[in-house]
Amino acid sequence: MRIVLHRSRAAGPGAVLAILLGLLLLLAPGAAVAAGGLDDASAALKQGKVYVDPAMTGQFSQAQADALTKTIKDADKPILVAVVPATSQYPAATVIADLRTKAGVTGVYAVWRGTQFAVRTDGAALNELTARNYAQAAFDSHHGDINATLTDFVTSAAPKVRGHAPGSGGSGISAALIVVPLAILALVGVGGFLLVRRARKRREEQLAAELRALRTVVDEDITAFGEELERLDFTPGAPGADDAQRADYEHALDAYERAKRTMDEAQRPEDVKAVTEALEDGRFSLATLAARRAGRPLPERRPPCFFDPRHGPSVQDADWAPAGGATRSVPVCAADAQRLATGLDPAIRTVQTDQGPQPYWNAGPAYGPWAGGYFDSYGSGLLPGLLVGTMLGSVFSGPGGWSDGGYPGGGGFDGGFPGGAEQYQGGDFSGGDFNPADFGGFNGGDFGGGGDSGGGDFGGGDFDGGDFSGGGDW
Repeated sequence: MRIVLHRSRAAGPGAVLAILLGLLLLLAPGAAVAAGGLDDASAALKQGKVYVDPAMTGQFSQAQADALTKTIKDADKPILVAVVPATSQYPAATVIADLRTKAGVTGVYAVWRGTQFAVRTDGAALNELTARNYAQAAFDSHHGDINATLTDFVTSAAPKVRGHAPGSGGSGISAALIVVPLAILALVGVGGFLLVRRARKRREEQLAAELRALRTVVDEDITAFGEELERLDFTPGAPGADDAQRADYEHALDAYERAKRTMDEAQRPEDVKAVTEALEDGRFSLATLAARRAGRPLPERRPPCFFDPRHGPSVQDADWAPAGGATRSVPVCAADAQRLATGLDPAIRTVQTDQGPQPYWNAGPAYGPWAGGYFDSYGSGLLPGLLVGTMLGSVFSGPGGWSDGGYPGGGGFDGGFPGGAEQYQGGDFSGGDFNPADFGGFNGGDFGGGGDSGGGDFGGGDFDGGDFSGGGDW
């Protein structure tokens, strides 16, 4: 910042005193209310201050910001809070990732933007799902009261957060001046090489184990589809067969072969997405073939049955709630629709886990690509909305979240800081060396628009990105 003093006849001791007081306010510890923008916000967060954009001081006062800053400092936890307006100065899709990059502090980032609230975490500081649970409870409890919501979140989450508040310890020396050179030295030579190799080996072992589990499930899907083809009473050369029917049949056979070949070549868990995409495509071709042969109207292209994609394309949407969860509308096959209508449980696809057989949506993040192949082509928000409140729903990151190495079980920290997230602790200065895909499991920091929420944010509207937006839905 540059301060320009203009000489004038009116200048005197009073004017000088006013300038000095202004400088003292800028340098004093506590919350930061600056000129606004990502640079000012990140500078304040790096010093451990709650940042309030000038446009928001009418809704979140200086005294409230100072009190919240003191709460965070007393707890000595790396919780970084910003209150900003919903303007292009703070892009909804990237504001939290931008603040994380510019502040460079490993920790928990909580941002109130306009009327919405979002949290993101580094795994070294706090589990992402735990952070969102506390944020959901705080948001639901205070109905738009910024101070009450933020204070509730900070006091609830602080005992679970690992690490220390940025700038703690009383030293005027920036943590970056100490940590960054030490980290560089640690990575030079044999020690750095061994850390990288160990992390890579651990990641490869994890991916291999997840792929083995997925291979069992996908092989069952491929086998089930092959059995459907074998049971099919259709001969392409029969007198009643026409070109359209033969095309449907050949498309189903091609999808079956493509699924087998792709699974044989799979190297990482995310590779199975192409396999289940092929199976979903093949089953729709069989449904189209059946309609042509029966003289019925061709079926609408709908998602597969939510409870078990092996049931084939859904025929309608039905209301259903998981145990302890909120009701949501899910696509169902005719058989499951009948079961739900008569009060029976649907035929749910279970997979084997360390805790025994579980519904696929409670089996862990490795099943994200498997489910994404079946459902992603029907809209990026479909599956997260169906799975909200489940283990699998908690790790979906919205559009593109399961592609390009972005799935939580894969990709790791390649290209980021060596050795993975455990290399840094909460409150450490990591600069821009973090993988946005691993920073809370999100792509950026999307805020929902028009009252909706996206990517784990709160706006009191619909769900998008598998996260909560108020209303008590989990």
